[in-house]
Amino acid sequence: MAFPPRFLDELRHRVSLAEIVGRRVKLIRRGREYTGLCPFHTEKTPSFSVVEDKGFYHCFGCGAHGDVIGFVMQTENLAFPEAVEQLARQVGLEVPKATPEERQRAERAATLQGTMEAACAFFETQLRAPEGRVAREYLASRGLDDAAIKRFRLGYAPDGRDALKRALGSKVPEPLLIETGLIHQGDDGRAPFDYFRHRVIFPIGDRGGRIIAFGGRVIGDGQPKYLNSPETPLFAKGRTLYGWAAARAAAAKSETAIVVEGYMDVIALQRAGFGTAVAPLGTALTESQIEELWRLAPEPILCFDGDAAGQRAAARALDRAMPLLKPGHSLRFAILPKGDDPDTLIARQGWKTMHSILEGAVPFAEMLLRIEQTSASPGRQTPEQRADFRSKLKARIAQIADATVQKEYSDFIFEKLARMETPPSGRRIPPRVGGRRIAPARRSMPRRPFLGAADWLGLEPIRAPDPESQLPVLGEVLLAYLLNHPFLLAEAAEELAQIDFPAAGKLDSLSHKILELHQRNPALDAETLKGHLTREGFGPAVERILSPRVLEFARFARGEADVESVRSGWIDIKRRYEQQCLLTQIAEAERNLAVDTNEETLARLRHLQEMLYASQAKDDDASGDLS
Repeated sequence: MAFPPRFLDELRHRVSLAEIVGRRVKLIRRGREYTGLCPFHTEKTPSFSVVEDKGFYHCFGCGAHGDVIGFVMQTENLAFPEAVEQLARQVGLEVPKATPEERQRAERAATLQGTMEAACAFFETQLRAPEGRVAREYLASRGLDDAAIKRFRLGYAPDGRDALKRALGSKVPEPLLIETGLIHQGDDGRAPFDYFRHRVIFPIGDRGGRIIAFGGRVIGDGQPKYLNSPETPLFAKGRTLYGWAAARAAAAKSETAIVVEGYMDVIALQRAGFGTAVAPLGTALTESQIEELWRLAPEPILCFDGDAAGQRAAARALDRAMPLLKPGHSLRFAILPKGDDPDTLIARQGWKTMHSILEGAVPFAEMLLRIEQTSASPGRQTPEQRADFRSKLKARIAQIADATVQKEYSDFIFEKLARMETPPSGRRIPPRVGGRRIAPARRSMPRRPFLGAADWLGLEPIRAPDPESQLPVLGEVLLAYLLNHPFLLAEAAEELAQIDFPAAGKLDSLSHKILELHQRNPALDAETLKGHLTREGFGPAVERILSPRVLEFARFARGEADVESVRSGWIDIKRRYEQQCLLTQIAEAERNLAVDTNEETLARLRHLQEMLYASQAKDDDASGDLS
């Protein structure tokens, strides 16, 4: 029996996933999630999470994943209709009886999807055929190998009026090909012709990965450069995202969704490990797409090119999203260097650079203020100009429908504006470079003691005379978290790979070995991991890292800490380590500047200061001022 989608959505909304799972698993609430021992494999350390507000469960140990219906099917060995009927009875929801019309619509949808799948297979075959050589050469020039082509089911539409029509015509009636948008009936009375011709084909799937449309990139200089399927009973462009199904699966392990502009950007990001990358289909984000993004993550990152068009796209997205903002749901903005998109940036500079840009994404409120400042009168020197600017800001903020969010925005933006417009006291005279004054960066030192009493995240004060001497201890604390709680590796392996540890003390080689062991066996528990490391010659380093001398600084790294505290502590200590690295580099740059004042050294100092400022701003957003 085919159930109406609206009925299934209502059922998932009414049923508490945590309650259903809690009947079989002892769950402990940790912030937005519930955690417990996985019911699908044997484990001692909890790696099973239930995310109630997103409606899914996920095990970081065995990879089990699904919604409430899937959980009942798997644990009670029921078929899909039986699981649906059982859950509906529990919440008093009447199961709709399939009418002849509903059965006919379901059969029609299955027929349409079958046609799209047949077309996809045809395009894939044509890419491998001799006629597809030029398309294969284009994809190779974009850095795509055979594995990527198969993974994303890329294809080729031959250069002819009716190649697809002839290939499918014996199995699929012409009216059905027209209804799915695969062939087009012109107005000149001529026979229908293939909609896609001489184009690289990108299949577009729905939430479940079923093919519902195609995008085609012309080969050569034809127009339009990109062409999407027309609207059909299966495909509504404004409610669909390219890369949707893969992003939904990856969202189980990530708190971030990434929105880019094109097919190749999504493919490049997903291949580089950013699995939650999606793209709208050639238009600005719609309200429906923003709501879909919030199903993936509470604060998706919109990633735009650094040119003028990218800036305009960011402004349009901000305008569209502002009325929709609600508690816990917003957007962030990452701006790429001019001349780059995610595809070219990753190809030239690697995924670490892309990761850094995403990490530095600007919050929605900050982006709003930047855009308004850019469009405002230069200088705003007079009272009238400042009043006009504030009036426009108030009008923008008033577009936010949620009253609570609207008040928070007003408080945040006007407090920040007041700080920006108040000149700081005791400013030093900026240095001269090349005979002129160079304005300093916004801040060169942290606002509060970097390593202070942060017991709320389990990090005790570390007293050391300078940043360089704090780094080894912080590095040992980082690795202590992983040694005692290796479940973190499933969530933070990429982050660990990016961390530069001091060469002394074997920290760098130890971190590489931990990653290697995790890749071989992602289900390693703490004792097994330590045993492997000891046998590999890292026994003394492990003992030193897990000694009271180190663990006295981080109680949440200790073995008895609960899962949520471990996660929070790991995030905090990682950021503190990164900030301490920046402080070390800033100190070095300042020493170099004192010896040789030049533009290059000063630019590096400013860049480091800005990175530190951005990191500290995240701390402020997360916890407020702790000084």
